[in-house]
Amino acid sequence: MKKLVNIILPFVVAAATLVSCGGSSSNNKVENDGKLKGELSLSGAFALYPLAVVWAEEFQKLNPDVKVDVSAGGAGKGMTDVLAGVVDFGMVSREVYPQEQEKGAVGFPSAKDAVVPTINANNPALDKILAHGITKEIAHKIWIDGNVKTWGDVLGTDDQTPIHVYTRSDACGAAETFANWFGAKQEDLGGTAVFGDPGLAAAIQKDIYGIGFNNIGYAYDNDSHKLNADLQIFPVDVDGNGSISDDEQFYDLKDNVTKAIAEGKYPSPPARDLYLVTKGVPTDPVVIAFLKYVLTDGQKKNEPVGYIEITQDKIDKALNLLENK
Repeated sequence: MKKLVNIILPFVVAAATLVSCGGSSSNNKVENDGKLKGELSLSGAFALYPLAVVWAEEFQKLNPDVKVDVSAGGAGKGMTDVLAGVVDFGMVSREVYPQEQEKGAVGFPSAKDAVVPTINANNPALDKILAHGITKEIAHKIWIDGNVKTWGDVLGTDDQTPIHVYTRSDACGAAETFANWFGAKQEDLGGTAVFGDPGLAAAIQKDIYGIGFNNIGYAYDNDSHKLNADLQIFPVDVDGNGSISDDEQFYDLKDNVTKAIAEGKYPSPPARDLYLVTKGVPTDPVVIAFLKYVLTDGQKKNEPVGYIEITQDKIDKALNLLENK
């Protein structure tokens, strides 16, 4: 396995923070007129951050006496924060582990997206790369075995141009989910390690021979839904036939990717559910109200921001859990 080289990009943390985190207020309550009053805090997955910001803004419009704080720092941080009681919600972009459930973690599925392999759009072999695609077997050889060292090794040609492999330095759902695609775990991944989803995207944008992975929310522009400058998706060769068919080519716009995920054309993993995690089933009225908003009207915000709505059966199960408290 390749030696990990940590790159810390402090500006990423600042750029990804809406406001500072803090635990919920003991003054959270429902006023006599039925209005909510109090504070909420969320921290965690970069993957869920853009959508959580939209939910927070809309919830505050509906409940002007409630302040909602959202910050990104990786799924690992979100889980740690919520179990420590530092925040009300941990944003987690992977399944909740049994050992976390034993500590009280309860996951509420809130949206769905995917992790995609990313490359630099100015790679000299781009046309061949897009036509060839990447399989999970090649991904394993790149990030785990470390014996795929050139773009020729990736494409089955004599191209001796080296590949520059990147991964994440922070404990995160994106790396864990991506590694799960080819039967590994985040700690198995080799490459140059970069903090945060924005940091990894920036590293690939600066390296024409780079290859990494990103949540779709950081590969595409949230306004135009087009690929971010100098980024390209390495299309997944789902059937493993060595070429990308028309059914496997849906990466030009974020809308087409999310449609492919919803239709099951993109493999899962690296497609995955995103969770809001609480410590225990919540009893705080403001926390419950926010969750109910996310699971009902908040789902209408998912698609415009580039996410997929949770299936109704999962929503019903989550709502029933809240109603039984």
